[in-house]
This record gives sequence, C-alpha cells and structure tokens, in this order.
Amino acid sequence: MNNNLASRAILIGLMALGSNLAYAKLSTEDVARLGKDLTPTGAEKAGNAGGTIPAWDGGLIAIPAGYKPESGYTDPFAGEKPLFTVTSANVGQYAAMLSDGYKALMKQYPDYKMNVYPSHRTLALPAGEYAQIAKEAPKVELVSGGVGLVNYESSTVPFPIPKDGLEAMWNHIVRYRAGGLQRFYSQLIVQSSGSFSAVHTEAKTIMAAALGNPEPNRLFYYLDMVTGPESLAGLQTLVHEPLDQVKESRQAWQYNPGQRRVLRAPEVAYDTPELSADGLRTNDSVDMYNGAPDKYEWKLIGKKEMLVSYNNYKLNDRSLKYDKIVGKEHMNQDLVRYEPHRVWVVEATLKPGVRHIYAKRRFYIDEDSWNIVQADLYDGRGELWRVQEAHTLQRYDVNVNFPSSDVAYDLQARRYIVNGVENEEKAPSQFGWKGSLREFSPSALRRSGR
Repeated sequence: MNNNLASRAILIGLMALGSNLAYAKLSTEDVARLGKDLTPTGAEKAGNAGGTIPAWDGGLIAIPAGYKPESGYTDPFAGEKPLFTVTSANVGQYAAMLSDGYKALMKQYPDYKMNVYPSHRTLALPAGEYAQIAKEAPKVELVSGGVGLVNYESSTVPFPIPKDGLEAMWNHIVRYRAGGLQRFYSQLIVQSSGSFSAVHTEAKTIMAAALGNPEPNRLFYYLDMVTGPESLAGLQTLVHEPLDQVKESRQAWQYNPGQRRVLRAPEVAYDTPELSADGLRTNDSVDMYNGAPDKYEWKLIGKKEMLVSYNNYKLNDRSLKYDKIVGKEHMNQDLVRYEPHRVWVVEATLKPGVRHIYAKRRFYIDEDSWNIVQADLYDGRGELWRVQEAHTLQRYDVNVNFPSSDVAYDLQARRYIVNGVENEEKAPSQFGWKGSLREFSPSALRRSGR
C-alpha cells in the first residue's frame, strides 16, 4: 500500500508539471463488458435493487404517433402522474437523493417543488456509435494532466468506464450530437422582480471528425450570432476547440457590430462572463461545463441514485410561451419532470494559486447519456453560489439525447437564467447538420457581419 501511495504521489507531481505521461488504457476485459452487464455507453444495464430505476432495454427509439417536428416532441409519457412531490415541507425525507443545490433552492424559495415521475432510461444512440465507442475504448488516453485526448477518432464516450473525474467530464464534453447541430434558441434572463428579457441566438456546432477535412488538433468548431434584442443583435462568437489543449489553447474570435471589427477573444474561456447572459453565466458554464479543465483538481466521488430532471417533453412543447416557463423566483416547476436515475458525482476543487470565481464545483452526470444534469457552484468562501440544472430530452427522431434547456440560479443575487429554450423560435434544432470548414473561419465572421 505504501508503495502504491508513493507511486501515485509521483504520478500526480508529474501531471502538475505538465508531463506527457498518459493515463492507463481500458483493459480488453472491461471493454468486453459493453453491451453485456454494461450498456454500450458504460452504464449499469440492470435496474436498482428497489425497482425505482429500471433496466436499460435499448432506450426510446419508437416515434410516437402524431409527432411533427414543427410542433415539438410528442410526450410519450404524457399520461403519467407524479409518484410524489418533494417540497420544503418534506425535503428531509428525500435528502439522500437530492443535491445540495436542490436543498438550497427549497430553503430559499419555500414554494419550489419537484414532481417525481416513474423512471425511464430512454437513451438510445445509432448502432454505429456503439461500435465506435467499443472500438476506441481500449486505446483513447488522457495526457498532460488530463487536458488533452490522444488516440482519439470520433468516439462519443471515450471512457465508458471512467477511472477518474476527468475521464467522466470528457465523456460529457464529446457526447453525441449527431456530428453537427444548428440551433435557434433564447436565453431568458429573469430579474429579482420577476421581469425577464429574451436574448435570441442562432448557433452552429460541428465536431471536427464530422467535417472530413479539419485542421490539425481540432475537437470541434462553434459559431453563434445574437439576433435580438437590438442592443445585442449582430454580436458573434467563433471558437476553434483544440483536441490537445496543452499543444494549443482555445482559439476564439468575436465580431462587435458597434466597431464592425473581428477581434481575437482569448477571454472567451474559463470564468469570464458570457456577454449575452447579463453576468449570470461564465463561459465555461455554457453546456453545463466546457473548455480546458486545467484550473481544477478533479475527483470522481462515485455513482449515486438521485432525483434529476429527465425526459422533459412538456418543456419542449412549441405551443408553450416563454412567459409560462418563467416565474418570479424560479422556473414554473409544474412543467419540469424529475425521475430517479444513477449519476456519476464529480468534484472539481480549484488548484492552489489559481484564479477562478468558483472555488469548488460539483457535477452530477447521467450514467446513460453522459449529460451533466446538475451542478453546484461554490464561491471562494465555500458558500453555495449558483445552481445549474439541465432538462434532458431523448430526441427519438434522430437518436440524440440532448437537453431541451438548462437553468442557472444565482442564490445570492436572487436572479436566474434559462438557456436554450426553443419554444417560440422559428425552427427546432437540426441534429446531423452538415457544415463546412469555410463557415467557421474568421473571414466568414467578417462577411456575415457586413
């Protein structure tokens, strides 16, 4: 044991110095478990002992009758009623299945509630994705302190059996989006008075592997443009995300319509505020978490049964207006569906001498989809500051599990932001979107600005 501890100390020291020492690969024995006692994405195939979490049976692949993309997703569970409701009055009864964030929300807002429904493990990906996960699992590695991937092609779960927190986080970062994604969505910024404003955005994301001709050391490309309100319209952000973030840091540019100039934007990373979020989100809180993980020490705490936002088809209804989604202090909780699921718990602690507004972050990652479904964010005093929640949705027409929206509550400012809502937008998300490298160039940013 002492020898093992000494070896681990040496390994951690080398990582801190930026060593190129790689993490251990997944064994062939572990890879063989995929599709057997584990699902193809690495989750436990069996249900739980209490019967509240079912076995995974392939997920939701049948398209319900009457489904029309322009109307939003038909809810396959519309006839179900809540099994129970968690409130501030009975929160202690369910405390073991609740994050600190949910407990804090109920303490601060006594009318906050969680309607809990039967659990459905709806995650389903195309068969080709399962095959690619199994193919790459024995060879993908983390290097340089975990801030890069090597021997990586296109797997959407490079570490189906994670050995540490960083491997679990990388599964979230590269999870399946059908290669490319075009979205029209809004951020609803809700003030302490209950008034809100909508920031409308068009965004495009494409994985480098889906392009066929990406530049070297690229993981994905991202471009967004704010289309309203008028005070922000025309603001654009372009990101080239590296695969190995030691070799090269994130490349980012922004087009400012007031200046009519495209400028390099190295600040589009870490804890700088997202420009269109009114100070309620940092850049690395977009998509629950993104970017280089080098500012934190990451710990895989383990797997836990918890109540999480899941299968939120009601929230995706395109007849639902934004003023029905937001409330004065929190979202309309009658629209949010919660279910018991198993999640991986990962804790990030800020490294000594490193600056970030969040001194600690605790992430809860769905074992099936690898979506981060909850996150608790703590300030430098150790106090819970912000609470994030993603509202997951299995998009059965394209075999993609991607949140319909996410929300971030600022407990100290008593404000919140709902991001990614599509209900009133001109078109639903397009998964499998085909883009070109030319569309993600700084010169394209200039052309679109003009």
